[in-house]
Order: sequence, then C-alpha cells, then structure tokens
Amino acid sequence: MTDLTEIATRVSNWGRWGPDDQRGTLNLIDDGARARGLAAARRGAVFSLAIPFDTDGPQLGNIPGRNNPELTRCSVNQAWSGDPSHAAWSDDHLDMGVQAATHWDTLAHCGYDGLLYNGTPNAVVTMEDGASRMGAETLGPIVSRGVVLDVVRALGLDDRLPPAYEITVADLDAALALTGIEPEPGDVALIRTGQMAVWREKGRNPYSQKSPGPGVDTIEWFADHQWGAAAADNLPFEPVDVATSDWSFPVQRVLLRDVGLLLGQLWDLDALADDCAAHDHRICLLVANPLPLTHGIGAPVAPVAIT
Repeated sequence: MTDLTEIATRVSNWGRWGPDDQRGTLNLIDDGARARGLAAARRGAVFSLAIPFDTDGPQLGNIPGRNNPELTRCSVNQAWSGDPSHAAWSDDHLDMGVQAATHWDTLAHCGYDGLLYNGTPNAVVTMEDGASRMGAETLGPIVSRGVVLDVVRALGLDDRLPPAYEITVADLDAALALTGIEPEPGDVALIRTGQMAVWREKGRNPYSQKSPGPGVDTIEWFADHQWGAAAADNLPFEPVDVATSDWSFPVQRVLLRDVGLLLGQLWDLDALADDCAAHDHRICLLVANPLPLTHGIGAPVAPVAIT
C-alpha cells in the first residue's frame, strides 16, 4: 500500500489543467493528436471495436445493475393517426448497465480515501443525481491517433494471453516496439490481451472469471507516456482472478483517480489487430465518442478505427 501511495503521488495530474478540470488526460487530445490520427488512416479500412449490445453479453449478473443490454419493443406498427395507410411506427426500448458492453469509464467511476480525480470529493456522485461533476457529458468527442498495443503478438502467442496474466512494462514496451512509432501526448492506447477469443469460444464465465491485464508496475508507464486515454479488450482492464481477488483494483483506481486517465473496457480489438499485423501498420484514426449521458458515471461507445 505504501508503494502504491508513492506511485499515485508521483503520477498525479491533480491541478495540471486547473483546479476545476473534469476531463483529465483527455486535455492532451488536441488538434495535433487529431491530425496524427487522420494521417494514420492510409488505406481507409474501417473496423468496429464494439461488441454486440445484446443479452448474450459478458456480464454475469453479480454486479448490481450491470445487466447485459436488453432491447424490447415499445410499439410495433402503430398508426398514430389511427389510419395505418398514413404511417405506422415501431419503437425500441434499451435496458442496460452503461458499463455492461463496450464503454468508457468516466473519472467519476472510481476513487479512494473519499476523493475522486483532481481532489474532488466523492460526494459529487449520488444515487439521486449521478455524477454532478466529471459526468459523461463533460468528456466531449474523442478523436485521436489510436496505437494498437498487441501484447499477444508481442509475446509470440497465437491468440490470447494466459488467464489472469499480469502484463508488465516489458510486455507493453515490446508491443509498442512492434508499432515502430513513439507515442505522443494525446494518443490513445488500445491494449489487446486476446481475451475476446475466450468469450467467443468459451462464453461469459471463463471470460469474466480470469482476465489478463496491465499490472501495478505499468501505472507509471501509462502516466509517463501521456496517453490521452486507454482501452482494453477485457472486462476489468487489469488482471483479475475472481476466485482470489481482493477487489481493490489498484491499477484502475490510480489511473482514474490520480492520473485522470479515461479507461475503456470490453473493446473488440481482434480484427483490427489482425489487419494491423497483416499490413505492418499498427496505428489508426480512432473515433470513440461517448454517449453524452448527463451525469453518467460511464458511457457506452461504439468505437471505430480507420487504418
């Protein structure tokens, strides 16, 4: 815990963008970062990075309210005028936890010692009003250069990391070396663990029970590279074995609360990573605009990568 406190102090971005800042490292995504993203789209190949939003999603139901998306009909072929020859309308209703499928976590999602990012008291989040500060509506459009950190290929593996594998700084450096570029402030890290293959082949329980992800020693790596945001293809971002976890989530809590780094989970990076490897071009234009839910603690997103 002492070591984690020292790390948190060193990587803290509190006050960097002013005492009232609510966006953290998203401030690094400037015109230059967006221009780098545009330059990265050489071929025009487009990849959706979202998983399907449906009841077959990865949520187990053990986190209250984090239910897999369920789409039902409000009306079907309803003629509001009373005459179906005029017009007949059909509408849907969506019920889901906002972090249940592909999403961004806002900086209101996690804190400790009573504080969120930038020294904000966690009392700004209430059951009645949600996140009155740092809500999803404060994030704005997220368009930047995405850097595909294919840890699976960097370690010479076929399609996935071992269950609950702790990704190290050396692993991330190896994945970064594959890209052939040096990241610049405001780039977005896209971390492929291969965990989506577990979901597709074995289902939601193996996918959620043991997940690989970046370990505690990578916190400073993320901060030092000044990523604008980071997203992964797993559920908890960091390594978790549900059977042995103490549920302290040290990586997420420091990255969100101290670094102010926006985190995404449940991103499907496999097809993008395959294309990047085939063309030896591991950067892309990333368009990942969060749903601007007022006072939202998280935000569903359907990210698109263009290579």
